[in-house]
Amino acid sequence: MSLSNIVEVKSPFVGGATDQLTTKNLPSKRASKDFKNAKFWGWRRENDRVGVRNHVVILPLDDLSNAACEAVANNVKGTMAIPHAYGRLQFGEDLEIHFRTLIGIGSNPNVAAVVVIGIEEGWTGRVVEGIAKTGKPVVGFGIETFGDIATIARASYQAKRFVQWATELERELCPISDLWVSTKCGESDTTTGLSSCPTVGNMYDKLIPHGIYGVFGETSEITGAEHLCKERAATPEIADKWYKMWKAYQDDVIEAHKTDDLSDSQPTKGNIAGGLSSIEEKALGNLEKIGHKSKFIDALEPAEAPAKGPGLYYMDTSSAAAECVTLMAAAGYVVHTFPTGQGNVIGNPVVPVIKISGNPKTLRTMGEHIDVDVTGVLRRDMTLDQAGDSLIDMIVRTANGRLTAAESLGHREFSLTKLYRSA
Repeated sequence: MSLSNIVEVKSPFVGGATDQLTTKNLPSKRASKDFKNAKFWGWRRENDRVGVRNHVVILPLDDLSNAACEAVANNVKGTMAIPHAYGRLQFGEDLEIHFRTLIGIGSNPNVAAVVVIGIEEGWTGRVVEGIAKTGKPVVGFGIETFGDIATIARASYQAKRFVQWATELERELCPISDLWVSTKCGESDTTTGLSSCPTVGNMYDKLIPHGIYGVFGETSEITGAEHLCKERAATPEIADKWYKMWKAYQDDVIEAHKTDDLSDSQPTKGNIAGGLSSIEEKALGNLEKIGHKSKFIDALEPAEAPAKGPGLYYMDTSSAAAECVTLMAAAGYVVHTFPTGQGNVIGNPVVPVIKISGNPKTLRTMGEHIDVDVTGVLRRDMTLDQAGDSLIDMIVRTANGRLTAAESLGHREFSLTKLYRSA
């Protein structure tokens, strides 16, 4: 039985062709330096959030349902399956993060509609209900008592309806304040803290005052600069909340399980090869991503959506690229900025990942993965102010439909965060 009857799903299936966007009525693809008045073309969803992509997602509840979801995506062009490794016998907070992440991914404004498939109907229905609260079209199917073949057939028919509906949705001109932009760095080296991370910080300094939502995280990579991060909290209460998060990660995870002072992974081998000899050096470069003017207004749990209005937020996340980007996408962020030194290939299924690098060697050897070249900062023929403008320009172009390097190369890295062993 279809799970669409569990909740009232308001699927606005409408007939008739929509007006097509033309180059005549599109704004310039270049971001104006008058950032307050900058605009982009996006899809306004049922809950008034704006997406920059228009995906129809086939979402497995659990690892057992990956094959069925991939079969539906193979049957119906224009859909995308998001397979993952977990979903059975999790419990407690580990299970809550699992549900929060899956519901958040399905609720992301870059997703137009969702088909959820799970081995059984109970937990599948919970994900359907969570996504349906956004008002977007969603339906779920349980495999038990039906088997794969019948489930795939039923889900494929629904997916086809969703795709045809989604392809007629119109984009509208939206103010820059409708953007939610996340950040996380990766494969950092000495160039990262001097160029690509400050570029993101410059972007946030310019756009957060105009109403965007921003977020940073990577709890372990704040180590050594935690006193500086704490000072960037908007209030003493938020500072204390953040510090408890950082201290719990440090004491309960790192100190409890490490094998040496660097925990075998911080800095990584790539960080060390790039000239970062300590986690403290890495942390100082990492914090450059939040700029110098904004203070973070809340400290979020993994995959938690911000609730205090526009501004900069912190999220308690792993420093692993796929995990961190996945959690931020689940919180509702629609564009991700990713500074890198040594070079990284990370992408995400639902959120475009814009990669920025100031390392000339990386641009020579891995240039196909880089969207914004800020090597001029180190050559001193580009200021950080100009670098920030170039990133804002790329964010607007990406929001208008330009595929990022990761999207064009097929990178869809997706990794759920798991807290402990399953039952």
